[in-house]
This record gives sequence, C-alpha cells and structure tokens, in this order.
Amino acid sequence: MKRIITSLLLVLISTHLLAQVTWSAPITVYTGSGANLHSRISLNRAGSPYVIWGRTDTRVYFSKWNGSSFSTPIVPSGSLTVFAQSWAGPDMAAYGDTVYVSMKVTPENVNTNYSYLGHSYNGGITFSAPVRIDNIDTSLSRFPIVTTTSTGSPLVAFMKFNSSFGDAHYVVARSSDFGATFSSDVLASGSAGTVCDCCPATILSAGSTAIMLFRNNLSNIRDIWAGISTDGGITFANHLATDNTNWFISSCPASGPDGIVIGDSIYNVFMSTASGTARVYLSNSSISSLSSSTSLITGTIAGLSSQNYPRIANAGNAAAVVWKQNISGTNSLAFSFANNISTGFSGYSTIATGSGLMNADVAMNNGNIHIVWEDDNTGNVMYLKGTYLPTSAEEINSKELIEIYPNPANDNFTVASNSNSNISYSYLIDYTGKHYDLIPTLINGKPTFNIKTVPNGLYYFFISNNSGKIFFSKLLIENKN
Repeated sequence: MKRIITSLLLVLISTHLLAQVTWSAPITVYTGSGANLHSRISLNRAGSPYVIWGRTDTRVYFSKWNGSSFSTPIVPSGSLTVFAQSWAGPDMAAYGDTVYVSMKVTPENVNTNYSYLGHSYNGGITFSAPVRIDNIDTSLSRFPIVTTTSTGSPLVAFMKFNSSFGDAHYVVARSSDFGATFSSDVLASGSAGTVCDCCPATILSAGSTAIMLFRNNLSNIRDIWAGISTDGGITFANHLATDNTNWFISSCPASGPDGIVIGDSIYNVFMSTASGTARVYLSNSSISSLSSSTSLITGTIAGLSSQNYPRIANAGNAAAVVWKQNISGTNSLAFSFANNISTGFSGYSTIATGSGLMNADVAMNNGNIHIVWEDDNTGNVMYLKGTYLPTSAEEINSKELIEIYPNPANDNFTVASNSNSNISYSYLIDYTGKHYDLIPTLINGKPTFNIKTVPNGLYYFFISNNSGKIFFSKLLIENKN
C-alpha cells in the first residue's frame, strides 16, 4: 500500500499528518461545467455523506453516498431560482435520515424573493416543496444557513436588511415541527453596529446552547463575533468578539467564520488580513466566561500569499480544518487535524492542488474525515475520505512509544526491543473501539504476535509489562486476502 496516494489532485506532503490520517483516492461526486459551486457536506446516521452544491443556472443539487459511489443528483430547490456562488450559496444540515437545505431566491435585492428551506425525511430520496423561512414583510434577506437541534428540528439564521438593503443584521428563526413552519425571527448579532453585509455566517446548536457566528462591521473593523443563546435560540443575550485581530477594511471581504461547540468552548475558524496577508486563524472562546483567545492555524509558510474559506468539523475532541491557500502562485487545499483540539493544531497537509480549486467543506464521525470541494479546472465536485484512530490525550498519556516491525504488517509483527519480554497483557484497538487481545510468542527473546485473524486496518497496539509500565504504537495491517 502506498502511504502517499499520487494523482493529479492529491499530493500529501506532511509526514506528521500522514501518521495520523490515512487517505483514500479522491472520488468525483458530479461533473458539469458551472454546476459545482459552493459544495457542502453532512453525514447521515450511518456516517455516510450527503453533498449539495449550486449551479450557475440557479439550481441546487443533492447527492448521497450509496456504498460505492454518489447517487444521481436530485434538485431540492424545486422550481426556485437560487443564489449560488463559489464563496456563498445554499447550506445543509442532517439529523439521521432527515436532511435540511436552506436557499435564497435570486436576485437577492427584491423583497418578493425570499429565503426557503427544503426538507427530506427519507434520507434524501425525495424533498418537500421548499418552505419560506423569512416572514419579514418588506425587509430583505440573504445567506440563509441551517443547523439541527438536539431533537432534530432545524434552527435557521439569515441576514436581514431593511427595505433599502441597509442596516444588515443576522437573525434566527426556530421550527418546532421539523421545518414545516418557523417562528418570527429574533436578533442574534446584537444591536451595536451592523454585520459585514457580504459575509456568510454559521449557526451552531448544542443542547440548549445556540451560537451565531458572524463577521461584524464596526466602523469598518470587520472581526468575528459570536451571539450566544442559552435557551435554544429564543434569545441571544450575550455577544463576544471571538477574533482579536482588529482587521480594518473599507471594502467587503466576502468571507465568514465556521465553528464547533465542545462543552463550554466555541472553536471557530476564520480568515483575517489584519497582518497584511490573508491568514486562517483558530479562536477558542468560553461560553461561561465570555473570554477568547486567537492563534494562527499554521506557522510561517514560504511563498504563502493567501489563505481563505476555512471550515471545521469535530467528532468528540478530535477536529479537522480545511481551507484554500495560494503558495508561490499555486492554489491548493490545505488540511490540519488534531486528535484533541484542546491542544491545538500542528502542521498541515496539502490534499489537492490546481489553479481552479475553490472552497471546501469537511464533516467527521468517529474515525472518519469527509471532505468535498469545488474544482473549477474540471467543473467537478470532488470528495475525499480519510480515516484516523480516535484517541484522547489521556489514553496515551504516560505510555511510552515502542518500535514494532514490520509495519505495515500482514500475519505477524514483532516488538523490536526484548526489554518487553515480561508481558502482563497486550491488545489492538481499532477506530470503533473494538479490542483484539493478543498472546505473544517469544522468538529470539522478542515478543511476536500473530494477527492472521485481525482484519485489515489501522490500529493502536498496547502492551504492559509485569511492572505495570504501558507501551504503545500504531500498526497498519494490510494485504490480507
């Protein structure tokens, strides 16, 4: 098995990240000139991907993974003419087999062109006629986005303007009947100033907490803020600047934040050019203390001219970020992974290169990373899957790394040092948490393990000696018939 998959699109360059994530070959979701805009991904109950994207003829497409490829696209937007560009467009959220797709009728600056939500209750086989979200009289709307509550109903947000396309704010509307009707909207972005009127946003939900992430416009300081609700989106009483870069710009950057919620922490990613170069940042904010810290995702990169459009996802404490960047005139999609986001991200890998690469999206479930992106060179929507071994910092803390060989292994592997000959227990664990107990055989004083009955895959190997000291290593098993 090649540890680096070579193709015209896939070029992995970081050995640190390769040790954590194993990638499959990229797959084409859809091919069609002008029909690959702003792809977004969500996962169903089984962890299989749903994908949407927009088209220049103002349609929205939906496709789902069928086990070996992506299904023939269907159109959840019905007869609506929907806004879609590379930097913004329809949004999607999934809860089991329920799928929600939010969309805005174009042209946006007409007060009879509304924002809508389409929903499917059968895993995307069919979609309802879209339901209007923005019951706002003569006001105007833009950039509808959606997430799901803990009970599976949609929570939607959109940018709201007055009738002359001014006084931009983000508002939130709730549904208690799975998207059939929506409440009146409530202000989520706060009353101070206006929001950046060309910048998409993100709505997050975790239990009774709802988070509205948006780019503000306070006299042309366009930093990222969070509106915080502790009553499920009924009110947004607190607001927090999650971005301390203090970016002053008198034009519109057309780039917004993305985020996740883990416990009391909001982790959000965003682009800022406050340093003079467009860079991607990670912010860690506390919901209870309303405090925040910000750091760059990557260090210095030779030849870097810009980074933009970051997206983040998590499965437990593990997290992944994907973004677009340009190095020495070449566009690429960059990726970073953390098995425990509380320790931050370290390094990055390049998962695709090409002048026509646009923004991407990422989703995660336990042990799997799913990425989609827009490739304007080919007109394709592309998909890439990676696997990793879920673990926590506590799981390997105080455990000593050992060398094993061969690695990758087929039928047997051996611990390199004979200092581990007095073994009290040993086992393998896969990404689902399944254990495989192993019994060593000493060969030339070194413990050797038979793995003929263990399936192909990536594992952690743990071993303890009679003194209670625990050692570990990663093991790839492959090439079994």
